[in-house]
Amino acid sequence: MDGGTDTQLFGGGVTCQLISSTLRGRTAGNTSRGEVGAEANLEPSLLKKSLLGVPTGEEKFEVTFNWSMELGVPGAIIVKNNSDTEFYLKTITLEDLPGHGAVVFVANSWVYPHAKYSYDRVFFTNNTYLPHHMPAALKPYRDDELRNLRGDDQEGPYEEHDRVYRYDVYNDLGDTRDVLGGSEDLPYPRRGRTGRKPSANEPDHESRGETVYVPRDEQFGHLKESDFRAYTIAALVHGIIPAIREYFENDDTPSDFDSFADVLKLYEGGIKVPNVPAPGPEKVRKSSQLQLQLVKDVITPMADDPRFLKLKLPRPHIIQEHEKAWMTDEEFARETLAGVNPMMIKRLTEFPPKSTLDPSKYGDHTSTITEAHIGERLEGLTVHQALTSNRLYIVDQHDNLMPFLININNLKDSFVYATRTLLFLQGDGTLAPVAIELSSPLLQGDLTTAESTVYTPEDTGVEGWVWQLAKAYVAVNDYGWHQLISHWLNTHAVMEPFVIATNRQLSVTHPVHKLLHPHYRDTMNINSRARGMLINADGVIEMTVFPGKHAMPMSSMVYKNWNFTEQALPDDLIKRGMAVEDPSSPHKVRLLIEDYPYAADGLAVWHAIEQWVADYLTIYYPNDSVLQGDVELQAWWKEVREVGHGDLKDAAWWPKMQTVAELIKACATIIWIGSALHAAVNFGQYAYSGYHPNKPSMSRRPMPVPGSEEYAELARDPERAFIHTITSLLQALVGISLMEILSKHSSDEVYLGQHDTPAWTSDAKALEAFKRFGARLEGIEKQVEARNQDSRLKNRIGPAKFPYMLLFPNTSDHTGEAEGLSAKGIPNSISI
Repeated sequence: MDGGTDTQLFGGGVTCQLISSTLRGRTAGNTSRGEVGAEANLEPSLLKKSLLGVPTGEEKFEVTFNWSMELGVPGAIIVKNNSDTEFYLKTITLEDLPGHGAVVFVANSWVYPHAKYSYDRVFFTNNTYLPHHMPAALKPYRDDELRNLRGDDQEGPYEEHDRVYRYDVYNDLGDTRDVLGGSEDLPYPRRGRTGRKPSANEPDHESRGETVYVPRDEQFGHLKESDFRAYTIAALVHGIIPAIREYFENDDTPSDFDSFADVLKLYEGGIKVPNVPAPGPEKVRKSSQLQLQLVKDVITPMADDPRFLKLKLPRPHIIQEHEKAWMTDEEFARETLAGVNPMMIKRLTEFPPKSTLDPSKYGDHTSTITEAHIGERLEGLTVHQALTSNRLYIVDQHDNLMPFLININNLKDSFVYATRTLLFLQGDGTLAPVAIELSSPLLQGDLTTAESTVYTPEDTGVEGWVWQLAKAYVAVNDYGWHQLISHWLNTHAVMEPFVIATNRQLSVTHPVHKLLHPHYRDTMNINSRARGMLINADGVIEMTVFPGKHAMPMSSMVYKNWNFTEQALPDDLIKRGMAVEDPSSPHKVRLLIEDYPYAADGLAVWHAIEQWVADYLTIYYPNDSVLQGDVELQAWWKEVREVGHGDLKDAAWWPKMQTVAELIKACATIIWIGSALHAAVNFGQYAYSGYHPNKPSMSRRPMPVPGSEEYAELARDPERAFIHTITSLLQALVGISLMEILSKHSSDEVYLGQHDTPAWTSDAKALEAFKRFGARLEGIEKQVEARNQDSRLKNRIGPAKFPYMLLFPNTSDHTGEAEGLSAKGIPNSISI
């Protein structure tokens, strides 16, 4: 029996009872169930770890069963915890069952004192069963377990030991914020229900407090990490931010960086801030020493004066080799292909770029970029020739942001443009920005039209700094869209309904549950932390990202057009015009920019995932009729579509789930979102945005115009003018500190192609297919390394000398190299 160590197991004792998978008896309810054996007590002596090779943080115990083989092979086990504290149970193994060999029961669950449950805790063997193949003796236990997890008769508030997966709308962001989800105007994916009471002030809102219910098995780091990252985020919100705020209340404190050299001090000498007591949750509030321990790499006590702390951050990758490489046009363009948000670039198919905004509300928002602006920068081609030869591309945030800009620019210290950036594919395979259009909303009667200015590259003088500012406004757009849409909405938020539905409708013995469960690890928990501290009213995101309080409503508007089928990487690339279908290609699509690091590495990973999913699912679904008759699978998909993503339930694009091919594509897409897509948009955040001049989260004032004092300041002291235009010092310190936490891999990370429970299935065919999957991923690692060493592929490393490794699987790395701020590796799930 393997379990966690943070518990006293011997007081009231722990007992186990085996359940036969073949012999059935009559229960009190006259239901035919597997015969239950006698209780066996957990041995009171702990086995020697040195003899067992048990990993740190785990222990093994002995249990001796009195079991007659006349009862058949055990198929499940009842575990009763009669002690007064919970423990984490990984697996129970029966060694050398006569005529059968080893039998493994997989738990991976917290077991609370038996008195807290109204039912027995039952765990099944690692066998895999479709519903109609489940042994009849075990079927009632399977049905009971799903009914318990659904908890549809439990309204809450839920307690820590409860095991309830239910849905709710986003009504817990604060009384002053809109409810997201459940309406046509503000649609949103569902989140896990907490059962907290309604707010006293706003009955349609949920009350907020320190405790947020998440099913215990969904919580962070069951063993080694011990919720470390959750407390680290809390330390930021309740410790570091108050310290930084107090720092800014000092009259002698500068309100801004004044030069790039000032910014660099954050990574070199550090910044002195007051050591204030940490308010907030009890575990963080006890003393400021806890927060220091949790974020010791970020904030440390001053040796000469304990009243102060030193806030010092590691130097981000983007400035490790060259402090000014980020300013080059080449690096600016490269990050559209290999940065932290490489899924915004599209192939331009018409010139000038058109708008999709409703003309009855917005008038004509056609771009004001002309051939005269870009004609001399196309290597001798006309615009028409560049279009038809697939050499013009665009990052277009105009339509995305224009509807929100009036409200956003009415916020304090906010002046944001809606941007269009045209890029030209040069002969050497790199992109060059050729024009940037900055647009502001202009009210004309009932219409919100655009006031636009086009900027083109300049290298020197004040106009060179005007061009740098134009790129900065583009980076601000990109930062906000990345955080709210590419990262939060398109990975964290859309994944949660799948997590809930899988636990409610698919038994742990179901092949699809076994396939998807590793890709859900910790997702509900980090999302609950985000709702409590990051995306809530006045949370870190509203404080540091330009939409401010309009951030979540903006993401709701974007969700209206979310399409599950387009989340598959090949479909996304084709939609954006970055690839075309090509049956002769290994990945069935051909990239139009061959040196597109995110897409090149991503397609290899996508193909490996899809092949693994196909190999696995065809073991259990030999034909479509088996899938159509799978009652649990059909209930799962119906609930995902009609409840979890219920605001989009009528969308025509939802797969009907009538064919094995549809299931393969859907499961591959879910795994892609939870693993590779999230890795691509998360673990490079600090590497690229930790130096905020490269990726500012805000812009505070408009572009200087000739003849103005601001223009004169730009000519006189360009670095100061640049920095005073983008994110303020306070916002930068808070935002960068958050990114430093979110970008770290944990020491117990489980990467794509790995499994934290080696005996997760007894099916030899499935284990062999998973082994092939790991081998493919190791091959991809070699491909990525080879590409990064190929001097012809200039977008792989760029002027900053920072190789693209965000989609390096890291399956074969057991050295810990990818821990921390490595900007490398694909974890199985959205766990941070």
